[in-house]
Amino acid sequence: MSIQANRREFLKTAAVTGVGYWVAGGVQARESSSPNERIGMASVGIDGKGESDSGDAARSGNMVAICDVDDVKLANAAARRFPKAKTFNDFRKMLDELGKSIDAVTVSTPDHCHAPAGLMAMRMGKHCFCQKPMTRTIYEARLMGQVASQQKVATQMGNQYTAHEPARKAAAQIQAGMLGTVKEVHVWTNRPIWPQGGERPPAADPPESLHWDLWLGPAPVRPYGKGAYHPFDWRGWWDFGSGALGDMACHTVNMPFMALNLRDPISVQAVTSGHNKDSYPKWSIITYEFPALGDRAALKMVWYDGGKKVSPDVIGGKNPAISGSAIVGDKATMYAPGDYAENEIVIIGDVTAPKVEYTRSPGHFQEWVRAIRGGEPAMSNFPNYAGPLTETILLGNLAVWVAAGDGPGKDCQGEKVMWDPKNLKSTNVSGLETIVKPVYRDGYTLDA
Repeated sequence: MSIQANRREFLKTAAVTGVGYWVAGGVQARESSSPNERIGMASVGIDGKGESDSGDAARSGNMVAICDVDDVKLANAAARRFPKAKTFNDFRKMLDELGKSIDAVTVSTPDHCHAPAGLMAMRMGKHCFCQKPMTRTIYEARLMGQVASQQKVATQMGNQYTAHEPARKAAAQIQAGMLGTVKEVHVWTNRPIWPQGGERPPAADPPESLHWDLWLGPAPVRPYGKGAYHPFDWRGWWDFGSGALGDMACHTVNMPFMALNLRDPISVQAVTSGHNKDSYPKWSIITYEFPALGDRAALKMVWYDGGKKVSPDVIGGKNPAISGSAIVGDKATMYAPGDYAENEIVIIGDVTAPKVEYTRSPGHFQEWVRAIRGGEPAMSNFPNYAGPLTETILLGNLAVWVAAGDGPGKDCQGEKVMWDPKNLKSTNVSGLETIVKPVYRDGYTLDA
């Protein structure tokens, strides 16, 4: 079978890269034997997903500092949850002032500030946990992995269901050849669930509690718009977010990526509802092409958002869930409804599930803490897993950019973007340079 030997190759790769979680079926991952000293934690972003991330950090160490651009949210967190932590609005000032007291940093901001905060922390030798998607752009994802390797820091992206046992088991079954030769992967989501595909709102005064210039961070200056950016709807804007794809694909593509090593696509093409290159389109369908890799055959992956879904024919005539994935082989199809392969996984085809080996996780955040203490790397570490996954996902947005057409409401099929993953550039489409690699405003550092 075309991917039956993939596990052997994966084990060899894991030994070199430190991914190493396919080691023993049902065995708890090894804990570090290092002293159980308290870790000096700091959190950038303490609301939304940052609330749970900062809570995990506080349970795993001493919360030295918290940072948020909203004074009200910052004050509430300090009073109710982190009374001993020093407070900051600017992560740069926090790291400059308290760098010697901080061992590890969580980053839970809008996408455009992930890399600036993460890169600064890692260049100072701090371990880094960063919410998904790891970055807003492809170049930032590659650079984050490189800096993590150079600095030898423990890293993890916040795609928490990487630690989920059903996902690991399903990935192992695919690697063991249960589906035969895999030729297609289909992934769909109910996002966006925020306004997208329209014009900018009228300029307005930001709330007194919000430091708007710090919220903009490295992005180009624009006026505040009431209800359009802070605290949630930023995902639909090119300068700040990465659309439906960036929001959910690090979750929904995660299990297929885990199983099939879906890195370094060679082309990507999108059909969209059209857009103005300021706000993402209302919907998109994106087709990726992957070359053969090791014993895995060449295959395509199709992403659907904005109400578009896989055809029921692909999943045995079933009505697709609002989100999910389907991995299609020549012997059977695996259908995983839900964002995280967290629901009952369905096998369509007359095959017997093989006995597989996989390692149970001690818990997603606990994997990062274990790595900080000198144990095994978190599975979703930046250099070997989260970075390549993020690069693959964000490549789809290059195709979406090309498929702008005549603007919102006018469906457009964009040109196929041929991709050179080694050099991070298209070999046939020009004008994508700042979509691949952003230009930061003065005061924020991308390349050291």
